[in-house]
This record gives sequence, structure tokens and C-alpha cells, in this order.
Amino acid sequence: MRIIVAAGFLTLVSCSAPEILAPRDGAVPPGVDLSGNWHIQPESARNQRKIRDAIRKTDGVADNAVFRPQNPPGRVARSSGDGRVRGGLVYVFLELGESLKITQTKDGLFISFDRSVVEEFGFGENRIASVGQAEAQRVTGWEGDTLVVDTLDRNHMKLTERFRLIENDQVLERTIILRSKDGDEETVIQLFDREGG
Repeated sequence: MRIIVAAGFLTLVSCSAPEILAPRDGAVPPGVDLSGNWHIQPESARNQRKIRDAIRKTDGVADNAVFRPQNPPGRVARSSGDGRVRGGLVYVFLELGESLKITQTKDGLFISFDRSVVEEFGFGENRIASVGQAEAQRVTGWEGDTLVVDTLDRNHMKLTERFRLIENDQVLERTIILRSKDGDEETVIQLFDREGG
């Protein structure tokens, strides 16, 4: 009986261990250069709603909890445990834009979104990234000819971005995968045409 209880306890402990992102290859594959000026294809530009829906479906907070009044009459306000903090916050690390300027070096990638926000991804990086008070583990590296950026927040919501060139390097494919802490995934694909290509 003690063996069964001990085995059950070990199974429970191993299942509840927090996920840790494994490091990725930092070496740029020969001949792969994502540099260039890119403009989103019309169909991809129209799918911004899909991204909002994907965030809503994976952030771990019921819609009625998000939209209810913060302090109904006769009720004392609760602490900062209210609202979306109960769910995942990894979506705050997701930058969007219709025009991308990408500069690739041997050590990393710089993406300017609509000439305003610049995001830096270091090849082989494994670090804690932060946006305001939100923190997440970020791992960046290569899987074949695809650059993969994984961002995992403390509530186990995960954002994966995959960048690769298709159609004779004239189209940049960006795959955005949002995963809830329960493992449910939503995927949105954006296609960008090379300007002057």
C-alpha cells in the first residue's frame, strides 16, 4: 500500500513540475538571411481579429471575469489578484505590425514593427524578458531554416513565434502559436511580401 501511495505522489509531483524551455541552436543555417523590408499580405492584415480571439481563448481568464465591474456596489475592492493577472500574460510580448524591417546579424535579429517598436531576438538566447511588470522566460534559436522564439510566462501560458522564408525567399511566413496553461493551442499564420522583390 505504501508503494502505491509513494508512486502516486511521485507521479503527481512530476506532473506539476513547472515547464522550463530548453535552449535552442544559436548557429545561423548557411544561406538563411531574413533581412529585408516586408509588407503584410492583405489576407493576413485582415486576421488581426483571429489574433485577439486566440489570446482570449488561451489566456486562462473567463470573459465574464474580464468584463465585470471591478468594484460592484456594496462590495469592497479586492487586491491586485483581480483581472487578467490570474491568467497568462505572455501575449504582452507579442508585437504586431503591417510593415516589418528585419536586420539579421550573426548574433541576432532586429525587427522594426511599423517603424515604431523594435524587437531584438538573440540567437541561442535563454533569458528572462520583461514588459513592464510582466516577466517570462525567452528562448530563441534555429530549427533547420526556421527561427523559433518561445516565450513562457509564470502562469504557463506560452507564445511561440516561427519565422521562415518561402516562395524563393520572397515571402516571410510568421507563425504565431498561443498555448494556454491547459495545453490548448491557437495558431495564426501571417505572410509578408518582400518589398522591391
